[in-house]
Amino acid sequence: MSIQAPFPVDPKLTAVAVGYRNQAYIADHVIPRATVPSRLFKWWEYPIDESFNVTDTKVGRTGAPNEIEFRAEDREGSVDDYGLDDPVPQEDINTGATMGYDPRTHATERLTDYIALGREVRAAKLLFNPATYPAGNKIQLATAADRWDDPASNPVDDILEGLEVCLVRPNIAVLGQKVWSKLRRHPKIAKAVNANSGDEAVATRQAVADLLELDEVVVGQSRLNTARKGQAANLARVWGNHASFIYRNRNFSFRSPDLTFAATAQWGDKIAGSMPDSKIGLRGGERVRMGESVRELVIAGYAGYLIQDAVN
Repeated sequence: MSIQAPFPVDPKLTAVAVGYRNQAYIADHVIPRATVPSRLFKWWEYPIDESFNVTDTKVGRTGAPNEIEFRAEDREGSVDDYGLDDPVPQEDINTGATMGYDPRTHATERLTDYIALGREVRAAKLLFNPATYPAGNKIQLATAADRWDDPASNPVDDILEGLEVCLVRPNIAVLGQKVWSKLRRHPKIAKAVNANSGDEAVATRQAVADLLELDEVVVGQSRLNTARKGQAANLARVWGNHASFIYRNRNFSFRSPDLTFAATAQWGDKIAGSMPDSKIGLRGGERVRMGESVRELVIAGYAGYLIQDAVN
């Protein structure tokens, strides 16, 4: 029996939506997706003190062991829908068919890129927002002498001291491209990883990760147009002049007690499809739609550290 739906999903176009990737985007890499069973979902948050309390575990020869009651608080969340349409005139579809080109597939690719860019912006705002982190888990490099543009500054100390603050030590660094460009050429970093004077040397991501005992250094390279529609393009970096260090758990699940700094709740799969629309142009056409239902959430704020204004 066929399933009736208000918007028909096309498997071919969905494959384009799922498979299309812009390598400059890092949101899925730093805030991994975890599926949820419905639009509304719950997870448990365990109090910090329970993991660090010292309890008398000694048992007398005829006595009973001490009892511990574990506590957990229900946290509720919901996903948001993100989607875009592209009206494709029937004339374009007909012309494309004679040339071996399907404008609907192209539309799906472009819509996918727009959806991914929107998610990238949300991820950057979440990780680089000081309000995301507890009071003791962030620092602002307020003077030019402290920032990593200055060869006399000490980014290694800044980072290592921050990593020690976290209750769960971060395992990845998330940097904007400008921050990474300055950090990898900083004489103290280059000297430490290359065992030389550091002059005219640059460090690789893996070398810096090894130096800081991290699994990975992730660099955000994407840009967005901040100009209003109709004005000349004004491209800016999505990932700004900050540095975030977080604990990322690729296997995090909302159904398990494991933790991660942040996760993306995803309900269902990405969707893409098209449907006839008689209001497009003179001859009608098809409306191509792509979207997903997700929500980026901070799960364990004490497992992250933010360095604001790392460079000028």
